[in-house]
Amino acid sequence: MLKQAVSLYKKLDNHATGLSIKLVKWTGKNREAVHPKHLIANPGHHWYLDYLNTHDRVLDVGCGNGMHTLKAGEHCQEVIGIDYSTESLSLALRLAEKGRVTNVRFQEADLEGNPLPFPEASFDKVLFLDVIEHLNEREKVLKEIRRVLKPRGVLLLTAPNRNTSWKRLQRKAGLSSFADPHHKIEYSQAELIEEVSRMGFRLQGEPMPIVYDTPFAGWIDLTGGISLCLYARLARWKRSCAERCPEETTGWRVVAEVMTR
Repeated sequence: MLKQAVSLYKKLDNHATGLSIKLVKWTGKNREAVHPKHLIANPGHHWYLDYLNTHDRVLDVGCGNGMHTLKAGEHCQEVIGIDYSTESLSLALRLAEKGRVTNVRFQEADLEGNPLPFPEASFDKVLFLDVIEHLNEREKVLKEIRRVLKPRGVLLLTAPNRNTSWKRLQRKAGLSSFADPHHKIEYSQAELIEEVSRMGFRLQGEPMPIVYDTPFAGWIDLTGGISLCLYARLARWKRSCAERCPEETTGWRVVAEVMTR
């Protein structure tokens, strides 16, 4: 019974998140169907801005719909977003054109199939947000990121935590606990630190928590399709809970510098 109950609940929760994205467009909150987290003033969501400078040249690896790429472009000299999905890149281009953004560009790239299409030491910073868990060739991609970063360049990465109470309950029920069925891996904090360090990066401080991993995440997302004000309050609550109980965070934010030989 536990397996069936948890499985059904996960499906409903995931559907709630999907519906929230559609509601954003249907209710006129945005012309494009995007996650409501992109539409609120949420310093935690755009945490990487604290590490960008006006002179930086930035690469956004696995940029998706370009929301982070465009936000970064408001704070630095140039940003290039790359992704394999032509559909996502089409949305990114529409958003850039709508905003008349001139210092951001997008291009298609297969992260695992080919080297990154840039010379060595091309970028000051690399955004690698919610991407590593979708890759099979993670070490290869991290090595490529290190190659295109300048000496002492900085990697800004997020990755999911596999050891929250909610995920342990899912595994106890005999289910996959991955937050997304397309994930290839999720990490313990120690595993994430080891992998990033082994690929030639030095962490600047401990990994930082993101938001609390509540079983009600999808329903909270759904409120964003109805009321952005309420959603913003709930997002702040999730962030404060993660800060108080970092072991229950959905994942970590990592700031890591290229180690020079």
